[in-house]
Amino acid sequence: MTTRPFDFLNAAGERLSGALELPVGPPRAWALFAHCFTCGKQNIAAVRISRRLAGAGIGVLRFDFTGLGKSEGDFGTSGFSHDVQDLLAAAAAMTSEGMPPLLLIGHSLGGAAVLAAAGSLQQVRAVATIAAPFDVSHVLAQLAPDALARLQAEGQASISIANRPFLISKQFVDDLRQQDQGARIAALKRPLLLLHSPTDQVVGIDNVTSLYLAARHPKSFVSLDGADHLLTRDGEADFAADMIAAWAGRYLPGPLPTAASPFDAEAEETGLGRFQLAMRAGKASFIVDEPEHLGGLGSGPTPFNLLSAALAACTTMTLRLYATRKGWSVSRIRTGVRHRKEQGVSVPDVFSRRIEIEGTLDAQQRAELLDVADRCPVHRTLETGSRFDPTQAGWDLPQESEDRAS
Repeated sequence: MTTRPFDFLNAAGERLSGALELPVGPPRAWALFAHCFTCGKQNIAAVRISRRLAGAGIGVLRFDFTGLGKSEGDFGTSGFSHDVQDLLAAAAAMTSEGMPPLLLIGHSLGGAAVLAAAGSLQQVRAVATIAAPFDVSHVLAQLAPDALARLQAEGQASISIANRPFLISKQFVDDLRQQDQGARIAALKRPLLLLHSPTDQVVGIDNVTSLYLAARHPKSFVSLDGADHLLTRDGEADFAADMIAAWAGRYLPGPLPTAASPFDAEAEETGLGRFQLAMRAGKASFIVDEPEHLGGLGSGPTPFNLLSAALAACTTMTLRLYATRKGWSVSRIRTGVRHRKEQGVSVPDVFSRRIEIEGTLDAQQRAELLDVADRCPVHRTLETGSRFDPTQAGWDLPQESEDRAS
């Protein structure tokens, strides 16, 4: 996947900082992600969920709300209504660039914000929230009582939230208290997915109960059992993203057709790390990389992994064809391949295979299948070697008719 900047202006003309997570190949749809209260687009859950969705073919914009992260403006006076307006501005900017968001995703207070924004975004087909409060004024529980009293008396106060100081105005607090989320949810008229941890210590599980009861069908709930509010532990954000992708799949367009290519395989640098590549082979898109100890990100198979994979795939297919032709009872075949280099010999590359065959076979049949493995086309290609045409500059290949004419 590739991440690139995507900045845009809010309703006040202030520049908001965004990051687009781009899938490998054409995206099937676009999503807009709203981060948790005071978190920012670099929050670990925002990054992991957005990139996981991009891996599933859904492009995602995550951005800093006004006054947070790298976005301009004053967070302390903007308030919840301003966050909703920021989401509308983000959706408009995406739409103007040919990326209309069809899926809204919000984490914590960001979940409440996408529920509030959805009514003004007719193109949105589905909404998902993670650990969202039912009553947005719930966030005031994170403020110390003496700070709230000082704010009410003086009109503003410096308040510590998540160990960061913010100058909060009375307008900010009043705006939170004036929201009617229940009415918005009842009028949503969009498929809604609610994800919440029963052990959430920040936004209790009773919030998702209220959200679910207020919403109309189609609505779904997924328990993030054991997760904390910010989904900080390994695998928690990935699980949430996988649930969102699987659920949203029925409401989003199918995968876009891949443009015809004159090549059997293509590789293009993503701009992330030293070696990460966006690959396309046939109708499949995936990432190739080098391991971290070699300077890569470790985000995908290596070129030699792919070479071993070709041998493993070809071996397994060849054995399946042979067993079917013989009419043998083979239920499952699995092939493992290893590659190593040996120094000081004329042919340094060595491939080793281990094949597991499940089925009702006698010893002679199993031996015959193992012998057939050496006849698979990729095995023979590796064994006999290959020839190469001269490498050419440019992209387009000559037409076949021109090849024959020459």
